[in-house]
Amino acid sequence: MASERLQKIIAAAGIASRRHAEQLITGGAVSVNGKAVTALGSKADPEHDHIRVNGKLLRGAERHTYLALNKPKGYVTTVQDPQGRPTVITLLRGIRERVYPVGRLDYASEGLLLLTNDGDLAAALMKASSHVPKTYVVKIAGQPQEGGIAKLRTGVSIAMKGGRRARTRPAKIRLIREGENPWYEVTLTEGKNRQIRKMFEEIGHHVEKIKRVRYGPLELDVPPGEFRRLTPREVARLKSAIK
Repeated sequence: MASERLQKIIAAAGIASRRHAEQLITGGAVSVNGKAVTALGSKADPEHDHIRVNGKLLRGAERHTYLALNKPKGYVTTVQDPQGRPTVITLLRGIRERVYPVGRLDYASEGLLLLTNDGDLAAALMKASSHVPKTYVVKIAGQPQEGGIAKLRTGVSIAMKGGRRARTRPAKIRLIREGENPWYEVTLTEGKNRQIRKMFEEIGHHVEKIKRVRYGPLELDVPPGEFRRLTPREVARLKSAIK
């Protein structure tokens, strides 16, 4: 077998996502044939080289697993949580493969979350350039002016880490339920941290609830806290949605 980049080999083995694999390499946790490797451009042959991650020998590529989970609020979208909060991984009863969340839904948000051990697909979906649409239903406090909603549709500047600001891409937004605290359907083609909450805060409205109902071609179709495996056709459609 031809040599491949180490992070790709590690991701294919289900040890970590591609991004986490890169961190493991630069952090000195990976060795090839007994020698530590810390350069991201390093390659190895998974059939002939002895690759260890945190001292454990890699056993080769795992069968790829693709799951759709309906995340309830009150769970963190990580494998482990330093604060001891429940993670989405604890909901995956009967799944023996090591899978990782694709992107995040914050602690108070709900809805469709993808999990997989296919590091290539996860990395492609999370790239800003993928432009895969994600749709949410959002309940806000108070009734915004149409001018405010128009600003969100064209893009607004929101606060980011380190005090910097970033402009959001144009979003599709439509009113789906009127009331003192109305509901909107919001479709984004990016995934900045807490983006929807920050967008509505920029026009003076607090977000009370967020639920993701679609991710690319996939729709939320399982009860809260439940999951199912994606069909081969769904996986193919998801891959074809990446630009």
